Amino acid sequence: MSSVDSRSGFCDSNSTFYSQRTPIPLPPNPSLDVTTFISSQAHRGRTAFIDASTGKSLTFTELWRAVESVADCLSDMGIRKGHVVLLLSPNSILFPVVCLSVMSLGAVITTTNPLNTAAEIAKQVKDSNPVLAFTTSQLLPKIAAAASLPIVLMDEERVDSEVKRLVEMMRREPSGRRRVFERVDQDDTATLLYSSGTTGMSKGVVSSHRNLIAMVQTIVNRFGSDNVSQGEQRFICTVPMFHIYGLAAFATGLLAYGSTIVVLSKFEMHEMLSAIGKYRATYLPLVPPILVAMVNGAEQINAKYDLSSLHTVLCGGAPLSKEVTEGFMEKYPTVKILQGYGLTESTGIGASTDTVEESRRYGTAGRLSASMEGRIVDPVTGKVLGPKCTGELWLKGPSIMKGYFSNEEATSSTLDSEGWLRTGDLCYIDEDGFIFVVDRLKELIKYKGYQVPPAELEALLLTHPEISDAAVIPFPDREVGQFPMAYVVRKTGSLLSEKSVMEFVAKQVAPYKRVRKVAFVSSIPKNPSGKILRKDLIKLSTSNSKL
Repeated sequence: MSSVDSRSGFCDSNSTFYSQRTPIPLPPNPSLDVTTFISSQAHRGRTAFIDASTGKSLTFTELWRAVESVADCLSDMGIRKGHVVLLLSPNSILFPVVCLSVMSLGAVITTTNPLNTAAEIAKQVKDSNPVLAFTTSQLLPKIAAAASLPIVLMDEERVDSEVKRLVEMMRREPSGRRRVFERVDQDDTATLLYSSGTTGMSKGVVSSHRNLIAMVQTIVNRFGSDNVSQGEQRFICTVPMFHIYGLAAFATGLLAYGSTIVVLSKFEMHEMLSAIGKYRATYLPLVPPILVAMVNGAEQINAKYDLSSLHTVLCGGAPLSKEVTEGFMEKYPTVKILQGYGLTESTGIGASTDTVEESRRYGTAGRLSASMEGRIVDPVTGKVLGPKCTGELWLKGPSIMKGYFSNEEATSSTLDSEGWLRTGDLCYIDEDGFIFVVDRLKELIKYKGYQVPPAELEALLLTHPEISDAAVIPFPDREVGQFPMAYVVRKTGSLLSEKSVMEFVAKQVAPYKRVRKVAFVSSIPKNPSGKILRKDLIKLSTSNSKL
């Protein structure tokens, strides 16, 4: 590949961008499950998981023993390769035990958000057809209302003598005998996660053991290049484990590296900041809204909490602006910010910034992850474009999903015959190989044929000293098609008017990008990873046009 540009990674002959990072080693043995792969990695770590609120922990020895015991019990219960097991639970140190046990048998784990309604859970159950569910007594009524499934309870204390309990399964002596053994291949399905569906319907994303192994290798390579010695990394798990980022990194990937994961059962700012000091955490994964809150409250936070052990913040979900990045670096000078970009469909990876220097390229989602290829494609003509041109980002690599579960139509419109994933993100890649996300393709506002990216206007609104959060959506209009409407959260005590918000934007953008309608709200609806739920706001704006 002599025609690959050494700076951007762009190859003229096939219009493809290649990752500049060292390729990830993938195990050659086709018969390998992700649990076996992770448990066979050598490291010097001792404690795998700590429950932030109770201090209870699981050592690596206890973890792998528990995984084997639970797998034995599941096998005795008739769980076989290809069976789907539903997991409905908040974050806990037992969540990974369930995932790893299920996957070691070649069975498939499907997770769901504890905040989902019984009706939403019923829909996922109908689609994925699980044979067993793991849940907590508190969430049991939701599953009971959704389906009649055999249940295993994850509570530590006995709630109902009739129901099987995970802690009892974990206490069983691993048999040492081979249970009903079915060969698990890297190509077999490991997880079935439902993409958040911020646009359109929620769909089941089929990820293979190979996809997860590639994700594990990417994580180990990314943090393995860090200077802190292996086995001494302590991560605070703030992200939900039912989400791809939480499941792939915290419930599985980081174990291969011997890291300790401090688990928060739900996100709460005080608990997160206290846990950093209490457990001497070195890494903190965040979504942008939490990072913004840390910048805004820096004086009180630094006075009240001990963050001296923290050296890196990992931010995913949406690119960070120059203002937020610089604000954070100024308030927390000893902590570096690294960013990541990924989708459920790419097993959580795609691009990242891996050094402070890379993170200084403000607004970037990062450079292509190891072994990942990218293309920028004109969404109208389908022409493949070069550096500094804006189009839809397509990705190809070992972590790209197999497809959507029993949904041929959705699969073929997202994955092409060569395995390229259409991300739905409008991006450009600069001359140094940095990816910049302009917006979601489906979320562009079409004003008189002009395309207006909401994210650009949101970033601008956040620079206003009296605005603490903002979201921009398309508002239907007979004459112009759509115009930008802003939902704005004012800072406490602000009397900012709609007119002054519109004037603030109008001074700084082309006329077609102007915000032409404003509504003040107390908060912006977001999914667990911090992405704005625009469809909820669009529904609100059209159902209540008198806002």
